[in-house]
Amino acid sequence: MENAVIGVGGMSCAACASRVEKALTKLDGVMSASVNLVTERASVVYSPQAIQLSAIREAISKAGYSPMDVEKPGAAADNRLRKQKEIQTLRAKFIIAIIFAIPLLYIAMAPMISFVKLPLPMALDMMEHPMTYALVQLALTLPIVGVGYRFYVVGFGSLLRRSPNMDSLIAIGTTAAVLFSIYNTAQVSQAGHVAVHSLYYESAGVIITLILLGKTLEAISKGRTSDAIKKLMGLAPKTAIVVRDGEEMEIPVAEVAIGDIVIVKPGAKIPADGTVVDGHTAVDESMLTGESMPVDKQSGNAVYAATINTTGAIKFRADKVGEDTALAHIIKLVEDAQDSKAPIAALADRVSGVFVPVVCLVALLAAIAWFIGTGFDAGFALTIFISVLVIACPCALGLATPTAIMVGTGNGAEKGILIKGGEALETAHKIHTIVLDKTGTITEGKPIVTDIITNGKVAPDELLMLTASAEKASEHPLGQAFIAAAHEKELELVDAARFLSITGRGIEAELQERTVLVGNLLLMEERGVSFSGLAADADRLAEEGKTPMYVAVDGVFEGIIAVADVIKPTSKKAIDDLREIGMDVVMITGDNKKTADAIARQLGISRVLSEVLPQDKSNEIKKLQAGGLVIAMVGDGINDAPALAQADVGIAIGSGTDVALESADIVLMRSDLSDVATAVNLSRRTIRNIKQNLFWAFGYNVVGIPIAAGVLHLFGGPLLNPMFAAAAMSLSSVSVLSNALRLKKA
Repeated sequence: MENAVIGVGGMSCAACASRVEKALTKLDGVMSASVNLVTERASVVYSPQAIQLSAIREAISKAGYSPMDVEKPGAAADNRLRKQKEIQTLRAKFIIAIIFAIPLLYIAMAPMISFVKLPLPMALDMMEHPMTYALVQLALTLPIVGVGYRFYVVGFGSLLRRSPNMDSLIAIGTTAAVLFSIYNTAQVSQAGHVAVHSLYYESAGVIITLILLGKTLEAISKGRTSDAIKKLMGLAPKTAIVVRDGEEMEIPVAEVAIGDIVIVKPGAKIPADGTVVDGHTAVDESMLTGESMPVDKQSGNAVYAATINTTGAIKFRADKVGEDTALAHIIKLVEDAQDSKAPIAALADRVSGVFVPVVCLVALLAAIAWFIGTGFDAGFALTIFISVLVIACPCALGLATPTAIMVGTGNGAEKGILIKGGEALETAHKIHTIVLDKTGTITEGKPIVTDIITNGKVAPDELLMLTASAEKASEHPLGQAFIAAAHEKELELVDAARFLSITGRGIEAELQERTVLVGNLLLMEERGVSFSGLAADADRLAEEGKTPMYVAVDGVFEGIIAVADVIKPTSKKAIDDLREIGMDVVMITGDNKKTADAIARQLGISRVLSEVLPQDKSNEIKKLQAGGLVIAMVGDGINDAPALAQADVGIAIGSGTDVALESADIVLMRSDLSDVATAVNLSRRTIRNIKQNLFWAFGYNVVGIPIAAGVLHLFGGPLLNPMFAAAAMSLSSVSVLSNALRLKKA
């Protein structure tokens, strides 16, 4: 199976998206298709053995829409330019329309307003010069119809394909108004000012003008929903300095090749992912991780595209370029999330698929009923017909979910929280229990020296120097912890004349004619070393979840150095925040029960799953799910992959590596546990926003259509003017978009 993303041009409402979706899912070989109205993209899962991509694109064309390439190089920039041009075109059309609509509305309505005398040229007096009055209105209406020609081309085209959309409603309604008015203009020559009362030019002209205004505002708002993607794309530098044939040259970033040696000067952006080969600097990686503090980089350290070199000049070898960089992966991840649909959108999709045909039927039946009920008053029936068609816009329904998802996932990306799709976003708000892996998630993930206790005969720094020197030849993680602590204290280490690793016990080394033993309790007992003076300290350290390492020199016990995988500074508050928002917190670890319980006590976690092997973590998740709980698993995205996949929502604590990006539903780029609560809250706010949007979209149509059909008028209420219906329709879409954009401030 393969997944293809195809741009779909020409969609105007949710009915269009539904039409394309149906056309694609009917194809043999297409497993699923999801069409996003806001991003104008179709995500299609298909079997290459059963159907070619060209056939899928052809099906989009046959449905009446334009397939576009979104994955070729430069497609994103082309798409942005196309949308900017679309906004400019809509704005120009609206300006033209309103220039003609204002005098049209004034001429049509001035004679109708009896309580005030509005000035009007004598030549336009509807009683004295009815034909001139009618022809001037026609002349003002034609340019408006001209700039709104797309509504007619697309609307009637969709009707001919038996897939009416929002443009069809506008086209039918305004065409009926114009044709009826032209017919009555012809009657003016015979009936005089009697027929002039049945002109509806202003209704058609003002409706098109208001809808063009709504479309312009909608396009601008849609553009704002994708601001996060634009910001991410804008981070990448345009040029790079590379060394080729011994010479420095500045080239476009697109021409940087794997293996190139790239020079990055202070203040410049790094153009590709790679490994530092020369120099020392600090790099601002906030765009990738959200961390504000620059990260020191020297030979052997990894650097990432679009991060900023702050202090020193460096040379690095390009390992990943173009679409393989971490930034490109993040952009792709956010785009895919914004293309996806949340399950909550299913009801709106089903309604949108049948909405327009049902509205056409309701408008026709209401018009016929009023035509008969009013003694065959064609003008009144036409008003009802146009009002129902114009007010019933499925745009708000189609925009309700994708706009909120776009803004929500974009907001998350800006905070270093990458949410992979609408389903993950929706499920996250239902989470009841958070299962936290200990190592690398709650803790730093590597042992460090925490305590140095001596027998009083040797200084702590000397004991550490001897231990670290002895461990220089060891590759054990605990040995590396001693060496790191010695380097931090700037202690000078010496080379061992002899080194022996004792499996399961520790090490023995000869340093400056002294024999140093570093190991566990068994090693001390086997060598007959007495440590009774510090036995109580050793027990206390073990109770605190630390590992005591015993050190003896020339057979004499000198002290204890304790190491531990320490708790991250932010973990305690992060767990408190999770409990504050109603989460049950469970810790899972492969550590022994004593160590695990010690860590849990410090964090206030009451439920601990200890001594769990990596391959058994997913089974523990299953057991929790069996109790009907919605579970989120938080891990490092590498050895926790099975558990992350099993959980209802997998949350990876990762630094933007490929594995972290692929292993979970949500990736926390800052590797900060406090972002888990942020992600859950973001999900809750986004789903609440979607529900608000759907409520207003459904409510608008449930209330608006009966009013337009004249239900209130039956009981002596007012009749809805088609122009007010057009304004209400445009405002419904803009209000949904505006509500979604509130998430930007969350």
